[in-house]
Amino acid sequence: MHKLSLALALGLACALPAHAQSPAELFVGVNSGIAQTQGVALVLASQALAQKAAVRVLLCSEGGQLAVKDKESPALKPSNKSPKEMLQGLMKAGAKVEVCALFLPNGELKAGDLIEGIGVAKPADVAAYLLQPNVKSLTY
Repeated sequence: MHKLSLALALGLACALPAHAQSPAELFVGVNSGIAQTQGVALVLASQALAQKAAVRVLLCSEGGQLAVKDKESPALKPSNKSPKEMLQGLMKAGAKVEVCALFLPNGELKAGDLIEGIGVAKPADVAAYLLQPNVKSLTY
């Protein structure tokens, strides 16, 4: 009986991690050029990161301008930080930030025009990431 109990306990101990929930991941797409819209997207991404979610941000269209070195964005109340400053704070906290594959060639820009640490997304990688069951997606 003791061996059966021990075997059952070991079996349950091995099976429990398989049922553990995957960590939350948040994918945030920012296409808008409107500072308040960009700001809310980045504030929510920051809150998710603070709650231990992995965060990945994809910037495209007018939202991609946040990634360009010489482009400025206005400070927003109440934090008095611009969306660009919020984005850089997210990156420092561990978020992955990329521009969409169409952004650079259609904006006549090069990778060197981007803020250091911002990459260019590969569509197949983004699609595979989005198809994971633990990834939630927001688009602004």
